[in-house]
Amino acid sequence: MSVTNDPYFFQEEEEKINLKEVAYKYIVHWKWFMLSFVLALIIAFVYLRYQTPLYTIHSSILVKDEKKGMGGQDDLLKQLNVFSSGKVVGNEIEILKSFTLMEKVVQDLNLQISYSKVGKFRTVELYETSPIIVKLIEPSKLSYSAPIKVVINDTKTIQLNGKEYPYNTETVTPYGTLLITSTGLSPQFSNMLLHISTIENAASRIVQALEVQASGKMSSVLNLSINNSMPQRGIDILDHLVKVYNQAAIDDKNQVAANTLIFIEERLKLIADELTLVEKNVEDFKSREGITDISAESQLFLQSVQENDAQLSEVKIQQSILASIETYVKTKENKSGTVPATIGISDPTLLNLINELSKLEVEKDRQIRLVKAENPIILVMNDQIKSLKSNILENVQTLKENLQLTLIQMEKQNLRLEAMIKTIPSKERALVDISREQAIKNNLFIYLLQKREETALSFASAVSDSRIIDSARSSRIPVTPQMSIYLIFAFLGLAIPFGTIYLLGVLNDKITSKRDIEKATQTPILGELSWTLHENPIVINNESRNAFSEQIRGLRTNLHYLSEGKDVQSILFTSSMSGEGKSFISLNLAASLAITGKKTIILEFDMRKPKLAKALELESSKGLSNYLIGRAELDEIIIEVTNQENFFIIACGGVPPNPAELLLNSRLKVLFDELRQRFDHIIIDAPPVGIVTDAQILEKQADATLYVLRHNFTPKERLEQLDSLYKESRFKNLNLVFNGIKAGGRYGYGYGYGYGYGYYNEGDSEKKGIFSRKGKKTT
Repeated sequence: MSVTNDPYFFQEEEEKINLKEVAYKYIVHWKWFMLSFVLALIIAFVYLRYQTPLYTIHSSILVKDEKKGMGGQDDLLKQLNVFSSGKVVGNEIEILKSFTLMEKVVQDLNLQISYSKVGKFRTVELYETSPIIVKLIEPSKLSYSAPIKVVINDTKTIQLNGKEYPYNTETVTPYGTLLITSTGLSPQFSNMLLHISTIENAASRIVQALEVQASGKMSSVLNLSINNSMPQRGIDILDHLVKVYNQAAIDDKNQVAANTLIFIEERLKLIADELTLVEKNVEDFKSREGITDISAESQLFLQSVQENDAQLSEVKIQQSILASIETYVKTKENKSGTVPATIGISDPTLLNLINELSKLEVEKDRQIRLVKAENPIILVMNDQIKSLKSNILENVQTLKENLQLTLIQMEKQNLRLEAMIKTIPSKERALVDISREQAIKNNLFIYLLQKREETALSFASAVSDSRIIDSARSSRIPVTPQMSIYLIFAFLGLAIPFGTIYLLGVLNDKITSKRDIEKATQTPILGELSWTLHENPIVINNESRNAFSEQIRGLRTNLHYLSEGKDVQSILFTSSMSGEGKSFISLNLAASLAITGKKTIILEFDMRKPKLAKALELESSKGLSNYLIGRAELDEIIIEVTNQENFFIIACGGVPPNPAELLLNSRLKVLFDELRQRFDHIIIDAPPVGIVTDAQILEKQADATLYVLRHNFTPKERLEQLDSLYKESRFKNLNLVFNGIKAGGRYGYGYGYGYGYGYYNEGDSEKKGIFSRKGKKTT
């Protein structure tokens, strides 16, 4: 046999062997993989069959962000300041996900009440197909407890937890005051469940399922999506959420317009009363004095006075508005409120400051719905509002001073005009004074009417700062559970047996492969024997061609390599523990040697539990124990094995009380000397070396020792003892026989065996003899 010392050769061979070993370790259990795979697919089918499907509903809106493009706006609406405030996309996302809006949606759609029909395996939610609609008018303590069992009797009554209640009537029940109406749908079932939850809880569940995201960093398009078991319900939720969101935005924008209208209406009412009174005075004066017209000079003076008085009135209105703004800023401090009307104010700086203040006030109101007042965002807004109000006060003060100077100049102008009017005859002068007051009130009344119409037009034309791009629509295929569940369960079906086999391999402390032996000891392996089924104690004969017989023949051939230039005559069989198959192997190896024409004898030195003679159905009253104590001669104890030429056996004889001491008898050497003269081969069936010392005593009479290890039976820790025996040369020509190799044990080509040989009760219960003829046995 040629041996190479090339390290790369061994490395490549070892790597290939590792791959085979790993592969066959799992392939041999292909039936378990197939069974687990099929069961996993069945479980996946059942899971998908009875799992409630969820659909994804999508919607998108465009937020008119002034930083990212407002979209088209009409010039008139711009002038009327309808789109006066740009929006921040991030803030709008938080507003759409706010509980305030979602609670409004839940309340409008009555989503705090849900319906479901009871099926055999699961309950199915109802939405559009519910035969009834229930509204909770007044809740009670039991309203939000357990689901209410509903039984539909007929078109007039319905049962709630066994008690009847009428339709279309507000009825007091233990679950609150309910209004139950019929949808007119004919139900295909009679049993239902009614679930009532609080508006807050229902809104919380929907908000958790809602997702709002910007379509891109530079985009103000928001994509809304929600998962729901009822597609139409999800569509209604998103559509109504956008509707509520737009309405809330319009309501915020109309706050200033509404406040301005209130102010104008109050002023109009006051001016209208004053104008009526002045017109009455003019009429009475002309009737009393009989005046129909005044001179051209008087008309000129009157016209000049009217123009000056109109300007004076506008200044006073501006002063009043400035005073109102100043009062608002000083009294509100840092609290939110509606900014006063700014009609008549033309200063662009003040208008911009007030506009910015209005934006911040509205934005603060929005944010306060989402976060607490102590939130840093609110605190920053408070600081900004405070700074703006301070700037407004400074600007108002400057404007008030300018208006005061203008007022003084106009009053001086009035004094000059009045002095000139005094030159007019008294009646005409009196009429001019009355007409002057009438013109002032009339001009002011017309001015207020114009502003009211402008404000009303702005109020009526207010639109939301967002536009619906895509209305809500549902996916056709459920997103949960997905068909990928089959892949997941299929993977688990393969992973579970794989993991189990791997875990058992990690936890297994038994020898499972030839590599385990090679890693732990340098003791050479002389032969490998597969697991097989057998009925007879001797498997091999002239005609046997099974795998096990061929392996025994291979073992017989390998005996020639134990001692170069010298035949091995005496062979000792031992092992580390009971049940490893040394007795069976020794018997069949002896039979194999006898077949070749070599005179072979097997010695049953396992004196504690002898079973060879019994297995061969040989009766012998005398044996080795009798010979060693001098009560029998050699010819008396040698027995020829039935139907086996050249094959003999010496049985144990009587079971001695002290086998180890008996083996120290001098007649043992005499026995072997005589046997070497008569027989070509001597097979010694010795007890396990790991338990008793008999094998070590018999070793002196052996030319070679075959140490038997059993696949998936011998503990790996026994290999340490074996390696010590080999390194210390305590047995001559110590070699191993790897026995009982099952599929995967020897690089995976499927040889193996098993048997039931009990020995010394070392961790095993005593089993039936390996050579029992009662049916087939594994060896």
